[in-house]
Amino acid sequence: MKKGFRWFIIFALVVTVVLYFANSSFEINTDATGQKRLVRVEETKEMDLTEWLAVFQSGTFERVKVINDTKLEGYQKIDKEADIPLMTFNSDVKVTYYNVFSSQKPMMTELKDLGISVTGSTIITAASEEGNVWWKLFLETILPLLFFVIIALVFLRFMWPKGGGMPFKIQAGKLSSKKDVKTRFADVAGMEETKEELVEIVEFLKNPNKFSRAGARVPKGVLLYGQPGSGKTLLARAVAGEANVPFFSASGSEFMEMLVGMGAAKVRELFNKAKAAAPAIIFIDEIDAIGKRRGSGFTGGHQEQEQTLNQILTEMDGFDKDTRVIVIAATNRPDTLDPALMRSGRFDRKVMVGRPTLEERVLIIKYHLQNKKLDKSADIESLARKTSGFVGADIETILNEAALKAAKDNRTAITNKDLDYGLEKMVMWPEKKIKSLKDQEKKIVTYHELGHAVTAFHLPESDPVEKISIVSRGMALGVTWMMPTEDKYLHSKAKFLDELVGLLGGRAAEEIFFGKENITTGAANDFERVTKIAVDMITKYGMDEELGTLTYATKEGSSEYQLYKPYSEKTAELIDMKVKELIENAYTRAKAILLANKELIDKLADVLYEKEYLTKEEFEKVMNESENAEATLEKIIEEHRGELKKAEKK
Repeated sequence: MKKGFRWFIIFALVVTVVLYFANSSFEINTDATGQKRLVRVEETKEMDLTEWLAVFQSGTFERVKVINDTKLEGYQKIDKEADIPLMTFNSDVKVTYYNVFSSQKPMMTELKDLGISVTGSTIITAASEEGNVWWKLFLETILPLLFFVIIALVFLRFMWPKGGGMPFKIQAGKLSSKKDVKTRFADVAGMEETKEELVEIVEFLKNPNKFSRAGARVPKGVLLYGQPGSGKTLLARAVAGEANVPFFSASGSEFMEMLVGMGAAKVRELFNKAKAAAPAIIFIDEIDAIGKRRGSGFTGGHQEQEQTLNQILTEMDGFDKDTRVIVIAATNRPDTLDPALMRSGRFDRKVMVGRPTLEERVLIIKYHLQNKKLDKSADIESLARKTSGFVGADIETILNEAALKAAKDNRTAITNKDLDYGLEKMVMWPEKKIKSLKDQEKKIVTYHELGHAVTAFHLPESDPVEKISIVSRGMALGVTWMMPTEDKYLHSKAKFLDELVGLLGGRAAEEIFFGKENITTGAANDFERVTKIAVDMITKYGMDEELGTLTYATKEGSSEYQLYKPYSEKTAELIDMKVKELIENAYTRAKAILLANKELIDKLADVLYEKEYLTKEEFEKVMNESENAEATLEKIIEEHRGELKKAEKK
């Protein structure tokens, strides 16, 4: 749409609205002298002819207008000082319409019978204002109609697609041309095995004859699944960048519409565009929004989601060997997808995008530090070890938080303290130092966190304590942060048992140091985690000799309308007993460890209460030198107070 035409439409709309609403509140009248004026109408009254005659004879009216044979209008006298010139809207004039009705004789006959002259200046018939009839007709009828016509034209101009079709914008996905897609495999740090799975997709798009000569069929669809933030979208863009082909990207939610059939129309439009631009890649992110398993509900088979899914299946079946279009989809819930979507010939290649290893995390950190300045003392490998289980998006967030911290402190280089700050903020949420606790509550939190830390220190399979803090973070009043020293992919029974003891150490410390009657709600989250671990050990992992190596857990993602358990009530009672036994034994072990270290915990509590945190090095030094713990703790407090004095001077 040209700029001039656009401004013309805007101007026409504004004038139309102003005149229409002006006409609804103002009236063009002619006074006794014949002068046309614009007066404001504020009130309308109705009465019969007899009542009106009494008002008329009192001299109230400025003029009277005969509308038709059964109706006339009377106008109050207008204050001459408040008269309004035509098209002036600053009026305080109040005009009252008196609608007078007669059903016995024509109005003109009635007036003559009452002795009222119809030819003088007092009585003005409707015919005398014939010049205003067309103006009023334009304002009341033609102008509103013109207004809606303009709105309809604008609507159709923007909503009707080129080349015809439905009068709505059927558009899903965003097209990135060859020049726009600049991502390459080199921009995806690590994940060498995952990239190897996608290399042949790139080769097919570049050189399809190589595969056709061998009679090979390249997969029509590739499903990338894995942890959120692991780099699935980045990998898809890298494939398009390496192949140098157009990249059509869309989210599964973009296809969901209120009207049934609109999502399917969007799918057809997207695939038609990709085929026209072939070779090309279609990327559908969060495909589980439209690709969920069908038949799990009770709403029938005519839902918009099912219609859209059916259209995707049909379009993918329409690909032949010469169609150089690859569909790449991403999800973090592959178990919820419909089997028809996963069968061979559609998404028949599944590529897991897993969590990065230690070596890959180092590469990811180095990649995200390319535009950041790192202090010489900063240890990248230490950060990589601390981020076990983290994905690329998590690491990028940590480094960004570290850079923000350095900028706040008016520094350009990122130090180890900045990296630790970013990691802590990512894992444990920001500190809330403003939130104050009463002395008794702060003491309970102190002993609770030390209960976790001390039990974990004495458990061989427990992860080492990274930091103990009694500063509120998020919903937690205190945090004991434990980090694994290496990547682990299998968990042993001993590991689970030690984890149960460590989690129950907080409640055990409350009971030992404050008594059973003073235990608090601080262990609520610990109990949730303990219960889940114990139940999984017995029902999912077969770690109980009596119950054996059977799975008693209900499959995740099954229908919510399942009304039965895959085992008897007797077995359910046995599972409950075994879960309770595991937890009780772990709680007994936790209390035994804390009672053996009661004096040391009291000394640690005094330091933690004052300092509000203990680092890994400080805590391990005290625990390893338990005989000289008092001297070590005094030294820690002296160093802490010295740092506070330096901070006050600054």
